[in-house]
Amino acid sequence: MLNELANYVSGAWWSYPLVFALAYTDVLLPIVPSETAVITGGVLASSDDMHLSLLIVAGALGAIAGDNTAYLLGRYFEEPLKRRFFSEGKGRERARWAERQVSERGGLLIVVGRFIPGGRTVVSFSSGWLEMPWRRFIAFDVAAGFIWSSYAALLGYFGGKAFERDPWKGLLLAFGIALAVTGLVELVRWIRRRRAG
Repeated sequence: MLNELANYVSGAWWSYPLVFALAYTDVLLPIVPSETAVITGGVLASSDDMHLSLLIVAGALGAIAGDNTAYLLGRYFEEPLKRRFFSEGKGRERARWAERQVSERGGLLIVVGRFIPGGRTVVSFSSGWLEMPWRRFIAFDVAAGFIWSSYAALLGYFGGKAFERDPWKGLLLAFGIALAVTGLVELVRWIRRRRAG
């Protein structure tokens, strides 16, 4: 079934706009599987069904466009957005964390936030409502978008190359590595919070 889906999607011209759209939407709706799409595209690129460079560009541009949309929303609609999405529980915690971190670390957080589930959303909104200068934001955001897209696409690509006869194994390996990296980032954050608290 995976092979049929991959054959159907990989030959289509709209695979790249689809990756762009998923990466864009993921910033505003963190449940959208943008990283999955880029990793899958990387696996398809390993068998020449997609162009790796175009995949990386599509993922990065989608991520950058989404981050900038969130930045602008944070800048011009701070109060209603905070009330709607960041007023209770985990949302409030994440917003406070992002505000503190953006004030202290700014650019580095934009890059790291791209690898934290939901982090990219909160960091982009926070950068806007804290009025980080857009030139500074975009410089770090372009770097973050291309690092993230390259990382996900290359994970899929090398996973696909390692298991050319069984691309689904490469896909599973790539997902496993992506989950491990995300878990490591979360573990480091948790340890730092425990030491600070």
